Amino acid sequence: MTQATTPQHTAQRHERVRRQHSDELAQDYVEAIHELREESGVARVVDLTKIFGVSHVSVIRALSRLEKRGLVERCPDEGIVLTDEGKAWAIESAERHTLVVRFLCGIGVSEVQANADAEGIEHHLSRESLKAMRSFLKDRA
Repeated sequence: MTQATTPQHTAQRHERVRRQHSDELAQDYVEAIHELREESGVARVVDLTKIFGVSHVSVIRALSRLEKRGLVERCPDEGIVLTDEGKAWAIESAERHTLVVRFLCGIGVSEVQANADAEGIEHHLSRESLKAMRSFLKDRA
């Protein structure tokens, strides 16, 4: 039995995936809020319902979870505002997305498909894999 197949390693791998799934929605939301605020200066619930194709209630519930995690604040005058931690998450998530898109395009995937695929992939890559992607792209430049 190799280290990669021991019960402890398997349990650690599954724990990592569960943690990534719980962070995935938060990362998508903070990234969208950051983009909205950069583009138009404000992020509103109605904007997020359009971006994610979900109901007003779904967005409110997601925002409540983000507030509890200290990633966003809702302000009557400013709409949805990212905390410093939320902004850091948003920037990191956007950078990861861009890296995955560049990598996929670099191996021959169309830009449209690379963007679609990156939406899922970006949340589940280890630091090791991201580093390898950066290295791969740097070597090809």
